[in-house]
Amino acid sequence: MALLDSWTLGEHAFDGTTHPTYRKGSGPGVVVVHEIPGVTENVIKFADEVVAAGFTVVMPRLFGSEPPTPYTPPQLARSMTQVCISREFTTLATGETTPVAGWLRSLARELHEELGGPGVGALGMCFTGGFALAMMVDTSVVAPVLCQPSVPFPVGKARAADLNLSPADLATVKERAAGGCAVMGLRFTGDVAVGTRFDTLTRELGEAFIRVEFPGRKHSTVTEHRQQEGVDRVLAFFHERLDP
Repeated sequence: MALLDSWTLGEHAFDGTTHPTYRKGSGPGVVVVHEIPGVTENVIKFADEVVAAGFTVVMPRLFGSEPPTPYTPPQLARSMTQVCISREFTTLATGETTPVAGWLRSLARELHEELGGPGVGALGMCFTGGFALAMMVDTSVVAPVLCQPSVPFPVGKARAADLNLSPADLATVKERAAGGCAVMGLRFTGDVAVGTRFDTLTRELGEAFIRVEFPGRKHSTVTEHRQQEGVDRVLAFFHERLDP
């Protein structure tokens, strides 16, 4: 049986942009945004764990080949080229929200309107790690999780500390955090791709930022270098914030 045979293929359109989506499960909604190079086998397996925990998962495909996308050096290179030339994403700019955030917020709103409840969860990883923070600007997102956020690419101190948010979006995120919307982040402490963003998040959000950190220089906390404690913490966070 293919990994996605039990998932329902659909699509979501917003502001002239359409991306395919995969949906499965029942219960409160969670948007799982894949990492580079795409919707890989381990991304699907993680999403299946979220479904098994009692959630409706919608997994958009923003880039990469037809899933399951192979996790190979050639595919990594192709996906990296794709995101670097696409107008939907930012890679080096500071103080700027990634353009695809609008599309993702629309997806979250639609899911929340359908399912009701307190809101939906959002989880990004690696290149898309910070996207969950940008989605939090929309009040439909009440459980944002950032797995090793790596954009903008940490070339220099300013980029390494940047949250990939415009000043206006950062102000909204801070306001929502002060109002009780917690943000969870996961990383390996030696992961240079994350830069100093966790320190920025702690400074800007205070106790609303929940740091989940593991020793070592690995990268993908819930997929390629999966940490069971991290997965358990994420699922508990979703239950705490999303269950009616």
